[in-house]
Amino acid sequence: MKWIRFSWWVLFSLAVLAGMVLSRRAQDKLTAKQPEILIRVDGENNFLTEKELHTRLKRKALIYPAQSTSQLPLNKIEHYLLSMSEVREANVYKHIGNQWNIDVALRKPIARIYNQEGQSYYLDDRGVTMKISPIHTARVPIVSGAISDQFSVPEVSEIINNDSLKTIHQIDDIYRISNYVCNDPFLSAQISQIHRLKNGDYMLIPQVGDHTILFGKAYSDRVVEKKFKKLILFYKEGLPYEGWNKYSEINLKYNKQLVCTKKKI
Repeated sequence: MKWIRFSWWVLFSLAVLAGMVLSRRAQDKLTAKQPEILIRVDGENNFLTEKELHTRLKRKALIYPAQSTSQLPLNKIEHYLLSMSEVREANVYKHIGNQWNIDVALRKPIARIYNQEGQSYYLDDRGVTMKISPIHTARVPIVSGAISDQFSVPEVSEIINNDSLKTIHQIDDIYRISNYVCNDPFLSAQISQIHRLKNGDYMLIPQVGDHTILFGKAYSDRVVEKKFKKLILFYKEGLPYEGWNKYSEINLKYNKQLVCTKKKI
């Protein structure tokens, strides 16, 4: 009696296994549907649309008409998406049947850099460079002047933790200034350009007011924070009474001081 019951369970298990194999083979032969694409954007600057992503995958021959689900190179697609400079994270997976998904998170640009060799690229909120797009433009501060760093520069986190890299790169200082500006609603609306002078000082160009802001050096987060707090306090409590066009320069270089230069009449 026991051997009959055991045999029955063995046959039942084999039948279930065979059914699963046949079901999997049938699913693999199904023509893959169009992927469900989710593009996550932090902020207003969207550098990639669903249509553009789909077109790029077709140009790379990673997807094509009448492609079966078994022919979907999910790992290759994910690797290709991560190679795009505007993509921070990518996850590609499929469901039971012929449905599959692409989940992408885009980088958030905080500055557009023009170096002294004429190259242009973006810097994101994690200190990573991004290529410019022929289609999309980000509304972020422009950074110009004595900048030698090229697109292939190491990530800011790597530079900050390496004393030898700090001495030859400027992008870590640019990151500190632009990241603070983009995270402050008042400054992000007021500061339009960051210019690096030959002596390593930074000058800021505001949207409102006929003056420049001599920021000085930006060698630490604490220094940047203290200077911007002085500037914001002066903008909110000083300029409304003095007038936005009274000064030609606001100097933040000195510790615990803010020095203004009046316009010459």
